[in-house]
Amino acid sequence: MTRVVITGLGAVTPLGNSATTYLDNLMAGKIGITEITKFDPSETGISVAGEVKDFDPAERVGKREARKMDLFSQYGVHAAGEALEQAGIDEENTDPARMGVILGNGIGGLITIQQQVIKMHDKGPRRVSPMFVPMAIPNMLSGNVSMRYGAKNVNYVLSTACASATNAIGEAYMRIQNGMADVMITGGSEATIEEMGISGFAALTALSKNTDPEHASLPFDEDRNGFVMGEGSGIVIIESLEHAQARGAEILGEVVGYGANSDAYHLTAPTPDGSGPAGAMELALENAHLEPSQIDYLNAHGTATPTNDAAEANAITRVFGDRGVDVSSTKGMTGHLLGAAGAVEAIAAIGATLRDEMPANIGVTHQDEATKGVKLVELGQQKKPVHYAMSANYGFGGHNAALIFKDWSE
Repeated sequence: MTRVVITGLGAVTPLGNSATTYLDNLMAGKIGITEITKFDPSETGISVAGEVKDFDPAERVGKREARKMDLFSQYGVHAAGEALEQAGIDEENTDPARMGVILGNGIGGLITIQQQVIKMHDKGPRRVSPMFVPMAIPNMLSGNVSMRYGAKNVNYVLSTACASATNAIGEAYMRIQNGMADVMITGGSEATIEEMGISGFAALTALSKNTDPEHASLPFDEDRNGFVMGEGSGIVIIESLEHAQARGAEILGEVVGYGANSDAYHLTAPTPDGSGPAGAMELALENAHLEPSQIDYLNAHGTATPTNDAAEANAITRVFGDRGVDVSSTKGMTGHLLGAAGAVEAIAAIGATLRDEMPANIGVTHQDEATKGVKLVELGQQKKPVHYAMSANYGFGGHNAALIFKDWSE
C-alpha cells in the first residue's frame, strides 16, 4: 500500500496566523480566547470566543478576490497558500491533474447568509447580491482553493459537523493510498463568530456563559459548562512517499491510520458509554496496524460540554485501558473551530511528533470525577518522544472520526 507523507502545514487560528506561530503558542499554553469584538454580543448571553486576530486577506487572498469570498473561504485560501509554500509544490514538480482538494466545513458562509437575509428583509429580494450563492455555499471552500492553486484532481467539501476536517483528511489519505492522486490539499475552515452562529449554539445551551476568557473553555474540568466558539483554518499537504521523494521534498511526518463510524444514537449527544467514538479510534488503530499501547499522545475532541467530555472519557478508557495515554484537548486555548477543529487539532498532533512535545490541557483546575480515567497532559510535563499521535473528533449527527500520525523515518 502507498505510504502517505506530510509535506506542508498552514494555519489561521486564534493563536496565530501561521502554523509555526500557532504551534509555538499552543505548546506554551497561551489562550487565544478573548472578548467578542466582531459584533455586540450582549443580547446573546455569550461574551467570549476564539477570534482570529489581525488577519490580512491582502497577504495571500488579495483584496479584490476577498470581496468574492466569505471569510471561511478566505481563511482556507490563506492557510492553503502557506502549506503549499512550505511543501514546495509547483507546476514544475506536480501534475495538476494529480493534485486534489478535500476540505471540511460545518456551516458554510454564515456571515454572508446573515448579511444577505437582512438586506432582503430591509430592502427587498432584488437587492440580494448576485454573489450570495457563490459566497455562501460550503463547497466554495475547496472550489476557491482549487482555482487559486490549480488543483485539477477531485475537489469537494465534506460536512460532518465537528468531525468534518478529520473526515476530510482521512478521505484524502485514502485517495492517495489507492493511487487516485499524488498530492492532496486537505483540512478545513470555519468562520461562524457572528450573531446567527453564536445565537444558534447559545439556544442549544451548548456555549459557555463564562465572561472570563481565561476560564471559559474548560475541557475535562468539573466546572466546565459549555464550549467556546472558535474560528479559523488548518491545511495539511499530504502526498505519496514516491512523489515527495522524487521532487526532493522535506517530509514532516506520515499519515498511517484513519477510522470513522456513526453513533446512530442522538441528534446532538454522543453515546454515553463512549462506544461510538471508541469504535472510530479502534478502526484507526486497525488501519494503522498498531496496538493502543503504541500511541504516545491523543489530541481529544474535548469540547468542555458535560456530555461530550464524560462520553469521550469512557471511549478513551475503552480503547486505552488502565495503561492510558497522554491526552489533551487544545480547545482550552483555541475554542471550538467546529468544521475546522479536526484540521487545527491534526496540526497539533503532527506538531507533537515534530517537536517531541505535547500541548497541555489548559483549563483544568479540578478534573471531573467522570473523566478521572483520562491522563491529562499538564504544563511543564509536555516533553517526551512522540512517535505516534492520534487526533479524534466527533460531531452532531453521530459522526466519529480518528486519525493517526507518525514521526518521519525511512
